[in-house]
Amino acid sequence: MKKTLFTGCGTALITPFQNGTVDVDALRRLIDLQLENGIDALVANGTTGEPATMNDEEWVLVLKTVVEQANGRVPVICGTGGNNTAAVIAKAKLARELGADAQLCVTPYYNKTTQAGLIAHYQAIARNTDLPVIVYNVPSRTGLNILPETLAVLAEEENIIAVKEASANMIQIMDMMRLCGDKIDFYSGSDELTAPIMALGGKGVISVLSNIAPAQMRQMTHGRI
Repeated sequence: MKKTLFTGCGTALITPFQNGTVDVDALRRLIDLQLENGIDALVANGTTGEPATMNDEEWVLVLKTVVEQANGRVPVICGTGGNNTAAVIAKAKLARELGADAQLCVTPYYNKTTQAGLIAHYQAIARNTDLPVIVYNVPSRTGLNILPETLAVLAEEENIIAVKEASANMIQIMDMMRLCGDKIDFYSGSDELTAPIMALGGKGVISVLSNIAPAQMRQMTHGRI
């Protein structure tokens, strides 16, 4: 059985900017706010952090800052996803060097690969990187949905440990859980789905709302729904 990365609420951090550059001081304050309120994990350079509009130096600076400020107190998950498999693998290797504990990989966008293509993409990432993989399914953003049968295949990969599910399709999510069993963990990828996904056995949420309401989201995922 794979080890659970975290239980509860992980915050998908925004990336504060000031005068056209990353506001490192503001980012550190945001991280401290999260940790003071008991947040269970931090996501750097996730899609909420807008890495698609950042250059390589900014991406590195954000991850370094989050790892340094977290200082081992909670797992740091780095967003590596994209539609170029080789580039994702390269980012994952760099993230590992910079101290990340896991990677969050959104499905390829625009390319609109087949389900077989999705399997090949994620298998290549899982088999060529050391960082544990959290698959991220958010079809409203990417135009591509991971089917339950596809996730069941990916769940067999040793290095694929969880899925961030944001399809908002509860029937699909139940089918995913039925087919995958305890082979991977499930996290809500939409704040409004946190309670029902946890009621089905999910481990928590990777949250946007917790950027501004960390205490409330932490409480909700630790028994005070």
